[in-house]
Amino acid sequence: MRLVILDDYELASEWAAKYIRNRIIQFKPSAERYFTLGLPTGSTPFGCYQKLIEYYRSGDLSFKYVKTFNMDEYVGLSRAHPESYHSYMWNNFFKHIDIYPSNAHILDGNAKDLEAECQAYEQKITEAGGIELFVGGIGPDGHIAFNEPGSSLVSRTRVKTLAKDTIVANARFFGNDLSKVPTMSLTVGVGTVMDAKEVMILITGAHKAFALYKAIEEGVNHMWTVSAFQQHPRTIFICDEDATLELRVKTVKYFKEPVRIAIAL
Repeated sequence: MRLVILDDYELASEWAAKYIRNRIIQFKPSAERYFTLGLPTGSTPFGCYQKLIEYYRSGDLSFKYVKTFNMDEYVGLSRAHPESYHSYMWNNFFKHIDIYPSNAHILDGNAKDLEAECQAYEQKITEAGGIELFVGGIGPDGHIAFNEPGSSLVSRTRVKTLAKDTIVANARFFGNDLSKVPTMSLTVGVGTVMDAKEVMILITGAHKAFALYKAIEEGVNHMWTVSAFQQHPRTIFICDEDATLELRVKTVKYFKEPVRIAIAL
């Protein structure tokens, strides 16, 4: 497990984008060998997506041979709705790069058979060769995707009823009208993300500080689903200074030291 601590949100976003760019370039994707990338939505990854768009526009990066799999989607919200995750991804990322629409996979929250949609999604990931790098964000309660407190740490893609705290937190995107907030979602499972060859989790802001503490300083706990990634052989937590407020001083110093050495060299 790595913890990378940057000064602020902008630097954390840039570091994450550079890491993704370098992983894709080093992989040397082609028509016979696609790079598979798991992606989140939300405010945290927005800065990372903006930097990736810059790399594409400058000619440093292409998504022509990249397949993406998003973490989740609301149930019952039309794709065209401004708060659907389809809209988020296309407006903030996909339409600005050269990815083929058929290679950008997002769960269909309006599928006639939601269970079948979830099973098919897992199959698509398998057929793509698995996820090379799964990028995720977390909520203040430590949930990743919609794997909220109490979710199984070996869960797969499934239909999930949203917790009241999540519905209340998301109300700001729906004019603070709780009646307009979807109460169900489709989400990849913790086990789905754990199957990825590498996992990168973005955690920024003081409101995520306690979740980061639970994620790396305490044991694995299904009430803080992000803590499961302590057990992944290749997990990188990327955070800003504000997110470290609940960490022990010696923890912060321990993870910052390799960065100082690298800069000195």
